[in-house]
Amino acid sequence: MKTGDDREIGLATENDSGTARLLAAIAHNIRFLRGQRGMTRKGLAEQSGVSLPHLARLESAQGNVSVAVLDKVARALNQPVSRLFDEQGSSAGDLPLIVEVLKRRTPEELGRVRKWLFAEFESSNDKTGRIALIGLRGAGKSTVGKELASALGRPFIELNREVEREAGISLQEIIGFYGQAGYRNLERRCLERLLATHPNIVLATGGGLVAEPLTYEILLRSFYTVWLHAEHEVYFQRALAQHDVRIAMPPLYSEAMDNIHRTMAARDHLYRMADLDIDTTQMNVEDVVQQIAAKIRSEAPAAA
Repeated sequence: MKTGDDREIGLATENDSGTARLLAAIAHNIRFLRGQRGMTRKGLAEQSGVSLPHLARLESAQGNVSVAVLDKVARALNQPVSRLFDEQGSSAGDLPLIVEVLKRRTPEELGRVRKWLFAEFESSNDKTGRIALIGLRGAGKSTVGKELASALGRPFIELNREVEREAGISLQEIIGFYGQAGYRNLERRCLERLLATHPNIVLATGGGLVAEPLTYEILLRSFYTVWLHAEHEVYFQRALAQHDVRIAMPPLYSEAMDNIHRTMAARDHLYRMADLDIDTTQMNVEDVVQQIAAKIRSEAPAAA
């Protein structure tokens, strides 16, 4: 069991190293892009309006970084400012070209590209051994997950509980101590561990996981993902039954419903990437479980 000090030191080290890595990436990318364009540092300083000493500090990863300054540098290099933050290395010549092609594709075309990439570069296309349930709070992930795991004879695990077990404290305390970044790092670490240790599993995920590209890519690539969703009022009523009855008061009800609408609107395109989506509004738990189980059995490869 990790002690509180161990966890705090570990996450602090991650944060410190992450900042240093980002500064190093920015420095490398400015030097690299300047070199591609045959620009001297003095020339870049003149075109960007950033002083030569400040630019020198940026290129040595010692700069006092501000978004406004980086925007000036990026414009002088004729690049989007996001290119300066690329930690994968700007020297990958194919990547920028591929990104430009993808920017012109429709959402439907991008979905086909993503599925092709997963199929082309992963060793196995069968994901049915691992099932992950995604969706907003109140979608029924925990309830359905337990019954589905029982029906399929697999272990059921809630990812949030694994995060708490890893940290030794509650989710609220994790976020309070380490922020969203610390929580999401633990979440991804736990998902990778489950992937390495459980060839067969039913996993209930937190609703916000889909907004974390690195973590969601692992999930989509390695799990058969099922999006459970319902009408917005149903989400509210299910959350109400599980939590605080005081949110039924008119001002809080309105605020809660607005939050559901906003969250769903922001995540809808992400949830739709799932392998299967089920509207649970008019369905009971048994029907949902039967539908998922039937789909899994139909898509699982036949035993040799």
